Amino acid sequence: MATDQYVPVADRSELERDGQTVVSADGTAVALFHHQDTVYAVDNRCPHMGFPLAQGSVENGVLTCHWHHARFELAEGDTFDPWADDVQTFPVEIRDDTVYIDPNPEPNVPPATRWRNRLADGLQENLSLVMAKAVLGLDEADDGFQTPLETAVNFGTRYRAAGWGRGLTTVSYMADLFRTVGGRDRRRAMYTGVTAVADNCADEPPRFQQPAFENDRLPKARLKSWFRRNCEVRDADGAERCLLTAVDTLPPGEVTELLVTAATDHLYMNTSHTLDFINSALSTVEHLGWAEFAPQVLAATVPLLTDATRAEEQSAWRQPTDVAALCLDAHDRLPELVAAGAGATWTEPDGFVETLLSTDPAVIVEALCDAIAAGATRQELTDAVARAATRRVAYFDTGNEFNDWNTVHHTFVYANAAHELADRTDATELYRACFDGAMSVYLDRFLNSPRAPVPGPGDSTREPETIREDLLAAFDEQGAVDRAGRLVAEHFDADGDPTRLKRALGQGLLREDAGFHTNQHVGAAVRRFGAVSAAEERQLALVAGARYLAAHTPTRRESEQTFSIATRLHRGERLHEATDA
Repeated sequence: MATDQYVPVADRSELERDGQTVVSADGTAVALFHHQDTVYAVDNRCPHMGFPLAQGSVENGVLTCHWHHARFELAEGDTFDPWADDVQTFPVEIRDDTVYIDPNPEPNVPPATRWRNRLADGLQENLSLVMAKAVLGLDEADDGFQTPLETAVNFGTRYRAAGWGRGLTTVSYMADLFRTVGGRDRRRAMYTGVTAVADNCADEPPRFQQPAFENDRLPKARLKSWFRRNCEVRDADGAERCLLTAVDTLPPGEVTELLVTAATDHLYMNTSHTLDFINSALSTVEHLGWAEFAPQVLAATVPLLTDATRAEEQSAWRQPTDVAALCLDAHDRLPELVAAGAGATWTEPDGFVETLLSTDPAVIVEALCDAIAAGATRQELTDAVARAATRRVAYFDTGNEFNDWNTVHHTFVYANAAHELADRTDATELYRACFDGAMSVYLDRFLNSPRAPVPGPGDSTREPETIREDLLAAFDEQGAVDRAGRLVAEHFDADGDPTRLKRALGQGLLREDAGFHTNQHVGAAVRRFGAVSAAEERQLALVAGARYLAAHTPTRRESEQTFSIATRLHRGERLHEATDA
């Protein structure tokens, strides 16, 4: 190595006498150690929490930080403790009894590679601080989206035998939210996603993917029939082989058709989670690339179908009114209804959404059947059901039990997923999700008795920025549900920028220790906003999201504390004053 980039930093004799010291080289604080007749140089900041390593101790070639007892191999900086990260070392030369170091050594691996590897370590060990540092490092290396998402998906689909779960669904929602929120919140979104994957996979056995069939000439109809049959009898291995063969041989829309059909062969499976999780998996594949990621991602969704609970087996769907029978009968009528509506153009009747919110399930089912027979498309009908489901959240009366928030939440994400799936497949079976979603809307009717008032148009004279500040303050108060809804409506009245309002919602979410449903709900509300064009519907989507978020805040914000520590360390800030302790 050329010596002209080395700089003098200390007298070797003095260092030998003192054992260790701190010097400054090109703006970096460097700890020097004289140990066993050799001089070593390392970054004085412990990579774990920034404690000065010069206040640590060296024994038998091992440097120990006295703050959290992280240990490092002194020559190359490798850590013994995965939670600590490796410490930066600097090449040393001795010339004329003077210690020289190279303050800017070439890294052993590119920064993006290093941080990707550390993210994988953090996922494996479920180390939040390590994952936070890795997300920040990747973002600085201009790789803050693709690599965190890809690494989390690779890990989550391989190390959870139960397949696609809340962790991978969270990272999918965060990937969508990434496009909405501001710079720091983008990093927090990816941190939220990857930590959710690590937590969901912790202590779980790995999964082993089945192979596709050798026969690559199987037609869609046969694969669809086999796939449905294996899901019906809860044979996960057989279903997975059918699905992977479809992924290898069919276009994405037809693969989606198989998944949607199996997900609606039974009613409201896994209390909405099956349909929403499958939709999230498909969204993730679209982010990452079909050819490379569809096999592992979609194979992981099979347990959502084979292990699912089925609403027709639950008493709420059978008593006192057998709404399950109404849905299943409507499913059977679909071929004739679709045939009747072929070529027709549907105009949504006035009050159609109110009909979906009514108290007679038979009337609701017939309204949907009439719409299909009149030519309502999958996009139109799933949108109408999603609008009704949005109102159940926006109208939720806070006099209900707290856990009932999740009842209207599940209906909302189910209906929203169905509407998004309408852009991914033209499967006739998607109409079945309209009936199932509408019956869930019906079953939630008591949670809007009475309806919470939704603010109407007003004449706000306040600046939108002030309103957004008040909205974030509302999330700091326990139970400010109605206030949050009013502030969203006022922001619309003030003609505020909806992009900034969505960013405020994202900021309010991402600073919290949000549970899975809260992440899911706010993400779905933002996506719902983008799916509609009418001002009233956009406002209701964000009113619903803000009310749900306000009901679940504030939290302890432990995760935000970890992320803030990682951010300060990344910036080189001092977390504490050095001591002699």
